[in-house]
Amino acid sequence: MTDSRYLQLLREQIGHEFDAHQQYVAIAVWFDGQDLPQLARHYYRQAIEERNHALMIVRYLLDRGLQVEIPSGGPVRNDFTSVLDPISLALAQEQQVTEQIEAIFRAAREEGDALGEQFLLWFLKEQVEEVASATTLRTVATRAGDNLFDLENYVAREQVGDGGESADAPAAAGGAI
Repeated sequence: MTDSRYLQLLREQIGHEFDAHQQYVAIAVWFDGQDLPQLARHYYRQAIEERNHALMIVRYLLDRGLQVEIPSGGPVRNDFTSVLDPISLALAQEQQVTEQIEAIFRAAREEGDALGEQFLLWFLKEQVEEVASATTLRTVATRAGDNLFDLENYVAREQVGDGGESADAPAAAGGAI
């Protein structure tokens, strides 16, 4: 018996979320190396959030009695030439994840998997917030130009993306960190 398209896409998403985790770690490390601690802190938090998203999917599959395999990771970009490069990469990554989650949701709906649809609603809401936050950060970074002090102050003041996981978030496997 083969898995449904929905389950195939959901299992693939575990890898996408772990890839996003790794990319955010690389971005955070780059900002750390540039002595931009607020941006580094922001992206370290984003990395943990993506890791937890992967583990939320793992927990969901386990709770439904379905097999889980953790895929190997994809390539990570570490070389950036300006502050705008990693911020733009993060935005593109969030937009891509949104498209992936939408495709998984559509597959669940087409297959009549009401539990799958319900599970994904939180992720869809989360992605709206993530794309909006990443878009704003890129806009502020563009406006700041070479004034990285203002950009760091903005990130610290606004606590960009620091809402943490929502209280209605599905539990991560092993608990969220």
